[in-house]
Amino acid sequence: MNKPNYPAATSFLGKMVTAVIDRPMHSQHPEWQFVYPLNYGYLPGVPAPDGDELDVYVLNVNNPLQTFTGECVAVIHRLNDADDKLIVVPPGEIVTDTEIRAQTHFQEQFFDSIIIR
Repeated sequence: MNKPNYPAATSFLGKMVTAVIDRPMHSQHPEWQFVYPLNYGYLPGVPAPDGDELDVYVLNVNNPLQTFTGECVAVIHRLNDADDKLIVVPPGEIVTDTEIRAQTHFQEQFFDSIIIR
C-alpha cells in the first residue's frame, strides 16, 4: 500500500500557530453573501497551494478576534480545489471530525475534502 501524499499543511499538526483573523466571526464575506459563523484567517507568510497564505478556521472561540494563537488539531484538505485549511482551537481543547464538519459547513459544503489528523 502506498503512503498518502499529504499536503505540506500537515506539518502544522500538533503545533501552536498564530493566525491573523481577517474575517472575524459575524463578518460578511467580501465577495459572496454569507456571514462567517466563526473566526477565519491565515498564517502570515505561509504560502498555501492556491498561492495565497494558508487559511485557518478557529473553532471553539465565541467572540470576534483580530489574532489568535492556538493549537492546530487538523487540516481540511480539499480534493477538488487547491486550498487547505488549518483547524485551530484553544490549547488542550478537543474537537471531533463531526464538529469540524458542522462548524465549517457554511463554506466547506461546496468542496470535496478529507480531514487529516
